[in-house]
Amino acid sequence: MALRLLLVLVVLLFCVAQVSSDAKIEKQQTQVVKGANRRLLPFVDCGGLCKGRCRLHSRPNVCTRACGTCCARCKCVPPGTSGNREMCGRCYTDMTTHRNKPKCP
Repeated sequence: MALRLLLVLVVLLFCVAQVSSDAKIEKQQTQVVKGANRRLLPFVDCGGLCKGRCRLHSRPNVCTRACGTCCARCKCVPPGTSGNREMCGRCYTDMTTHRNKPKCP
């Protein structure tokens, strides 16, 4: 009888440990990109990151809009309020406007 109780207790502890580890995995947010290049991309808070990046810009609304577009496409916002564009790779640095000026702030 004690052996059965011990066995049930061990199985119960294992189940609780499994559920808690599943809860930790669900906290990590990822986004699935559908199409030919399927991959998992980390979730990026574009609104918050772009607000911080554009807070000292002379035209913060225009900067935030352009930054949001670049963030949505590239899933990256460079650190700081200016410069460091190469930290996000070619997607961020090579995006241009219709007049061939850099789009991403």
